Amino acid sequence: MTMRITSDDASFIRGAIHEVILALALAVVIVVGVIFLFLRNLRATLIPTVTMPVALIGTLTAIYLVGFSINILTLLAIVLATGLVVDDAIVVLENIVRRRTEGMGPRAAAVLGTQEVFFAVLATTATLAAVFIPLSFLPGQLGGLFREFGFVLAFAVALSSITALTLCPMLASRMLTRPMSEPTGLLPSFGNLFARVYASSLRFCLNAPLVVIAGSLLFAFAAFVTFGSIKSELTPQEDRSAVLLRLTAPEGVSLAYTQDQLKRIEENLQPLLQSGEIQNVFSVSGMGGSTNSGFMVLTLAPGDERSRSQNAIASDVNAAAARVPALRGFAIQTNSLRIRGAGSGIQVALVGADHARLTEAAVNLVQAMEQSPSFETPRLDNEPTQVQLSVSIDRERASDLGIDITGLSTAMQALLEGRSIVDVFVEGEAIPVKLTSSMQPVDDPTDLENIFLRTGDGRVVPMSTIATLKEGAVAPELNREQQLAAVSLSSGLKNNVPLGQALDEVIQLAQPLLPEGARVMPLAEAKTLGENSNAMAITFGFAIAIIFLVLAAQFESVLSSIIIMTTVPLGLACAVFALVLTGSTLNVYSQIGLVLLVGVMAKNGILIVEFANQLRDQGAGVRDAIERACSLRLRPVMMTMIATILGGVPLVLAEGAGAEARIALGWVIVGGLGLATLVTLFITPVAYLLLARFAKPHAHEEQRLHDELERAQNRAANEEKKAPLLAAE
Repeated sequence: MTMRITSDDASFIRGAIHEVILALALAVVIVVGVIFLFLRNLRATLIPTVTMPVALIGTLTAIYLVGFSINILTLLAIVLATGLVVDDAIVVLENIVRRRTEGMGPRAAAVLGTQEVFFAVLATTATLAAVFIPLSFLPGQLGGLFREFGFVLAFAVALSSITALTLCPMLASRMLTRPMSEPTGLLPSFGNLFARVYASSLRFCLNAPLVVIAGSLLFAFAAFVTFGSIKSELTPQEDRSAVLLRLTAPEGVSLAYTQDQLKRIEENLQPLLQSGEIQNVFSVSGMGGSTNSGFMVLTLAPGDERSRSQNAIASDVNAAAARVPALRGFAIQTNSLRIRGAGSGIQVALVGADHARLTEAAVNLVQAMEQSPSFETPRLDNEPTQVQLSVSIDRERASDLGIDITGLSTAMQALLEGRSIVDVFVEGEAIPVKLTSSMQPVDDPTDLENIFLRTGDGRVVPMSTIATLKEGAVAPELNREQQLAAVSLSSGLKNNVPLGQALDEVIQLAQPLLPEGARVMPLAEAKTLGENSNAMAITFGFAIAIIFLVLAAQFESVLSSIIIMTTVPLGLACAVFALVLTGSTLNVYSQIGLVLLVGVMAKNGILIVEFANQLRDQGAGVRDAIERACSLRLRPVMMTMIATILGGVPLVLAEGAGAEARIALGWVIVGGLGLATLVTLFITPVAYLLLARFAKPHAHEEQRLHDELERAQNRAANEEKKAPLLAAE
């Protein structure tokens, strides 16, 4: 006896976690390199380098304390957090370094530099947490999957703000003791050139704000129109080095027949086994107690040991199964989220009032799908192949002959399989007594026709005298969906056709075939896709509303919130174009990236608007305040954005197990955020110039409240002085 592992999900899990850890390490190296290139100071670079592992290790501690596990989703959240946790430290450190280059002492620079950005760090932290937490409350199965993802990101961002406001200034006060000056060299010269080009471009935009607004609206409208062309699916297809093959034989066949047909498929798979693309074949007959069903688990060689993709091999497996006409088979390619029906292609049901008419429409729909290049082996889930013997009784003839037909069904049951008539109890044990026929087993319809019945006058006639037997094929079971008659069908998908596109095509093909009152109902993964789209839309709306309310509460100004949120539509538009340019689909991971993008875009606006408000409180005008704020905040904004963007590059370049999910999320972050950064640097100042004039600086408002309070106190003092005189009078 030998033992062989035929299927092992642990191999994929270990590989996926290994790839994520490599992406995490690469992201840390990239982020540290970005900081050094901007600051050109080793001591200054070490400060956020120290705070980063503190935040990440603290996040792992939080994962342990709340009972989460180390899995692909939590590790993916930590990879994304790598670029985010360092942002707060960069903002604080850059401001401290700027104060040091102005000649301020180490401790004074640490205290004053931190105070100047204290509010901005808290605002960005609250904003990002407001984005991530709604992800944890997605309804249904997806909510359970991404609950850990959202909370881990929220933990990481919260811890990053704590370390940035405590550990970072403490380290800066002790490590930045040497005199500092602006760095020189090729890179700083390029940075200065970029700053001058940006300043001149910004002045042009501020001189023509309506032109910028019109261009932005046109850009957003183009993205809205383009959004409809993006293909949608629940999850990107993953290469897990395993293919499942589900097989179905006609109803009524024996288990031995099904086993023989499975052996024929195994013979057809020999070329793939000999080439090494398939390493193991494990087959099971009689799945679920049904003698006409079979199942195969095909373990493929690891991805780096074969030249073809899992999808290409699955097509060959389908072809091998198709060469055995006695079986209907289709390959299933599962994914990491284990969503019901995932990897099984598309599954829908025709629902209505009449099973017979729905079955006819479903058969015609399967034939139409066979002509389409999008579908592979379309089939009814319950083929009408189960043999049924119908007995039609001529009641008038039976009445004329005096035959009592009330007991006919009971007699036939006794003849066919026996009938329990009584239980005999012997010493407390119930023993059933069964009435059976003494004749030979009934194994042919003609045997039933030769059953003799007694007439009213005592004669004996065969049952064929009053009954007609008719053989037919019917579905083994009649299903219902939402209390309606339903006929379900399934199909594989060819040429990597996205699930959303396949569902639209099925609905289009079914419209002319459906009986009156019937409709197409998505099932399994197609149903989850629709539910996920609705849930994400609701979550997206809640995230934007929460961000707006959080900003309004923190800035104590609705206008400041509106100014910051003006960049969000354009940031999403940039992400849409990034998906189109890279040929990506709209799936669970890319949708999560879009929600994440909202928070990061708002974070950029906070850094600029908060500093502009400080300058206005010091007496600067709106135009002067926003120009100076953009100039002073350009370096930290670019540092944080480049760190976040490049921190996501390992996701885009992902290979190995689970790479498809990381790529889907990475392109939204890298592509969308890369385009959106430039948008933020111009749209936010233009919006501030147009809207901030309607709000007074906080300092003026505080002075007004102070003056009103002082006048009220003076009036109260005067009334107290007059009170004795009035009493004397």
